[in-house]
Amino acid sequence: MSRSPANSAAFPPAFSYREVRKGLFRRSSGTVLCCDEVPLTQLADRFGTPLYIYSNSSIVRRMRAFDDAFGKIGHTVCYSVKANSSLGILRLIAGMRCGFDVVSGGELERVLQVDRRAARKVVFSGVGKTKAEMRTALKAKILLFNVESESELWALAETAATLKETAPMALRVNPDVPADTHPYISTGLRKHKFGVPIAEARELYARASGSRHLRVAGISVHIGSQITDVAPFGAAMERVADLARFLREDGHRIDYVDAGGGLGIDYQNLSLPDYSEYVSLYAQAVMRPLRGLKVHLLLEPGRSIVGPAGALLTSVLYRKTNDSKKFLVVDAAMNDLLRPSLYGAYHEIVPVVMNSRSAARRESVDVVGPVCETGDFLARDRELPILGEGDLLAILDAGAYGMVQASNYNTRPRPAEVLVNGRSMKLIRRRESVADLFRQESF
Repeated sequence: MSRSPANSAAFPPAFSYREVRKGLFRRSSGTVLCCDEVPLTQLADRFGTPLYIYSNSSIVRRMRAFDDAFGKIGHTVCYSVKANSSLGILRLIAGMRCGFDVVSGGELERVLQVDRRAARKVVFSGVGKTKAEMRTALKAKILLFNVESESELWALAETAATLKETAPMALRVNPDVPADTHPYISTGLRKHKFGVPIAEARELYARASGSRHLRVAGISVHIGSQITDVAPFGAAMERVADLARFLREDGHRIDYVDAGGGLGIDYQNLSLPDYSEYVSLYAQAVMRPLRGLKVHLLLEPGRSIVGPAGALLTSVLYRKTNDSKKFLVVDAAMNDLLRPSLYGAYHEIVPVVMNSRSAARRESVDVVGPVCETGDFLARDRELPILGEGDLLAILDAGAYGMVQASNYNTRPRPAEVLVNGRSMKLIRRRESVADLFRQESF
């Protein structure tokens, strides 16, 4: 069963339908989808479409629930910047005294731009760190490098030596644990590019300990993304816990275990529990194997924090029928939200304004964008209320891997972003203009 206005409890908490009244006699203008207390129609009028909208209060609630779930163990929540790297979002999360997980020098610079003190709680992951990125991270004195290959290990040692520094490091081990997720975002098997085989880790740790410019500090693991069954997380941590015991027997000091991220969200009625209960089950699965180890746990949530807190607002440009096939051509496209084209991902799409007449009449349509690619779609064969040109649609659960994957394909400026908090709204990224796209070019 998909979400519908009649089943508003199924919506992300940040988004709900409310009756909106306006005019001298406060006539009802219909039931309007709101972010917190702000009607999306008001946001469209003020900022235009396509438009990314995020709920400040939802991000805060979800981050606190995640943090609370791990209250029985020493831990640091390191928000995964790749999920949504907007400075306005990072500033909000930094204000909650959280750490950050980065996978590039650019992401690290974003964190430093928001709060240079946050570097002390940064873990640096990723398979292709350059020496220049390593230098920036070493100078910023980050918490931990998650090293993903032997070659990277020696590059880190060499870079630290040139700065006369000692790099705190963990090996990202590949536990070969399968998880039910899309193959593009599965990372925990030996066939994937990530990490080092767990069977080889012990020997590599021994080599690392021989360098005076490396400090063995922990173990890292990450098995994939959009995983909704907590059992694979527990299985991975069982293997990590066994490795930690072996490494301590070998004389290594293992202070940290980085459990990674990957907890999935309910894009399409997966019947997941309430979020607090859901993250509690996840926490139990992760913490159980670590009992008695006395390690500090690092966690890297991203999607589960910001995904349901965001939506992409778009306007219907045209209705179109090819024989019996119906299309809604909207002003958002694959360059604005790539996930449906890249992964075949499902996002709930709902009209912003609902009334009894439109709710009763439905049709099957493809929701497509203006980009010149057949793969430019946001939904296929989706049953929606009958909508007209100029009507507004909201694409839900778009707070993660939305704007961060946006591009300028077809020389399309990227959308604006707005952060809503209760009744207030703040523009955290202005809409690009075509002139912005030309500034880096010459002819």
